[in-house]
Amino acid sequence: MNKLNSIVLAFLVCIIASCAKQSTPMGGPVDKDPPKLQESFPKNETLNIKPEKLTLIFDEYVKLDNPSKGIVITPRIKKDEVIFSSNKNTITVELNQELEENTTYVFDFQKAVVDISEENPAENLKLVFSTGNSIDSLTLEGKVNYLFPDSRLEYKNVLVGVYPIGDTTDIFTGAPYYLSQVDSSGNFKISNIKNGSYFAYAWNDENGSIKAEYKSEAYDFLLDTLHLEQNLSNLEFNLSKADFTPIRILRTGNYGRNFDVILNKNPVSIDIKNESKQIDYQYNTSDKRIRIYPKNSITDSTQFSIQLTDSVGFKIDTLIWAKFPESERKPDKLTLSANSGRNFYRQMEMELTFNKPISKINTDSLYVQYDSAGIIRIEQSMFHFTDSARRDLLKISLSIPDSISKEIFTLKAADSTFLDWENQYNEAVLSANYKKIKRESLADEIAGTIIGASPPYIVQLMDSKGTVSRELFIPTGNTYSFKLLEPGNYKIRVIEDLNGNKRWDPANFTQRRKAEPVFYYTNPETKNELVIRAGWTLTDQIITKSKEN
Repeated sequence: MNKLNSIVLAFLVCIIASCAKQSTPMGGPVDKDPPKLQESFPKNETLNIKPEKLTLIFDEYVKLDNPSKGIVITPRIKKDEVIFSSNKNTITVELNQELEENTTYVFDFQKAVVDISEENPAENLKLVFSTGNSIDSLTLEGKVNYLFPDSRLEYKNVLVGVYPIGDTTDIFTGAPYYLSQVDSSGNFKISNIKNGSYFAYAWNDENGSIKAEYKSEAYDFLLDTLHLEQNLSNLEFNLSKADFTPIRILRTGNYGRNFDVILNKNPVSIDIKNESKQIDYQYNTSDKRIRIYPKNSITDSTQFSIQLTDSVGFKIDTLIWAKFPESERKPDKLTLSANSGRNFYRQMEMELTFNKPISKINTDSLYVQYDSAGIIRIEQSMFHFTDSARRDLLKISLSIPDSISKEIFTLKAADSTFLDWENQYNEAVLSANYKKIKRESLADEIAGTIIGASPPYIVQLMDSKGTVSRELFIPTGNTYSFKLLEPGNYKIRVIEDLNGNKRWDPANFTQRRKAEPVFYYTNPETKNELVIRAGWTLTDQIITKSKEN
């Protein structure tokens, strides 16, 4: 009997233990299917309707992902009055406004509706209806590019919009009438447009305001009015940034004995003249400031003519009155920096940048040293200031003979070598190294032809980091050549310098002027790079301006 009881007890323990044992339940497969629309009110492409709200019913529970930005509604409505909500398998859009007569409305949900479990977005989810008796069906499509693309090129915030002729808003002041989000490759399509005449724009809407920020966001526009009577394709936009604020003088005043002109932005060209020629002066610029340095103090006011141009072509041409009194304010110390670390072959090119204009250079203490005993004196014929009215950028060019076999050459300047316009000497010594390269380590040449554009050109050779290592200005002809290059991977950029001012000019919206075209050497097999090694020559490298540029 005891034995039987023991067997029964053991059996019961095993059953209890088995029941109590925890195990991981077997899960089903991951839900990869997007939610599917089963029903909507109104139904897609319904005519003669002005709904107060839209209702969409799906085959599973859904939610909204940033609907205010992710859902594109065209034509333009008061989106801040629209209320988006989700409940189980239903999405509701309350419009809270009167819709226009005889207008086709498109609600493009893009990826804003996702399922609850895995956040799979609904695909190709659009709801179209008309307040009139027909559906507008015209389309615009094309491509958006960047004139100066970076290594992490993204289109996720790029929009294309059109405004009817006569609209009181534009890309900088209000949302467009019709709108499209650009896909990951830069392509766009705007559908269900009413016939009419429109202006078209594209911009990188980084802050999600549905309009362009004229100081910080890249944009472009089409010069020609679009008279839309049939579908249009192959439209092209080339985005670039430009501070569209007209240049202004904010204030003027003395800084010690000097005179400052404070601006709202930096100019690209400056012309300052003393009309009476009463004073010997120099000037320089720093961040949004022009400082005029007199050689001597004067108590009477003197008149200056100032002509300024900003990067988008806005200009100032005005007169100011300035005084240069004695001052107890101690002048700023003179500082300088050099473009050290550069490599060279035979011709050693050095640049010295000063914080103030220079009045005198003591060449006795300015030299290049290549060993403990070997020095080369810098003579006046070897240097020049890039602007005689500013004298704050000094360029020194020195030929190094092949007979000197050393590799490192050091530009040296003792203290008190440079005297500035305020009679201040440099206190710190300068020591800047430059490396001489052997001829056999250099590539011979990259050369070629530019096709499909007109000179003058600015041709830029960029290294693997995107830094411009060489630049050519080509006033006539269509050939280019870069000789004696360090081996490496290069890209070539061409600017069609339409006005010949030797710089790239961005777009000016109010003047209806497009940005100057920019295009690149292309070769998909080499990722648009030119690879060159020591002793190599690459000729017949053709750079073609495509129609979109």
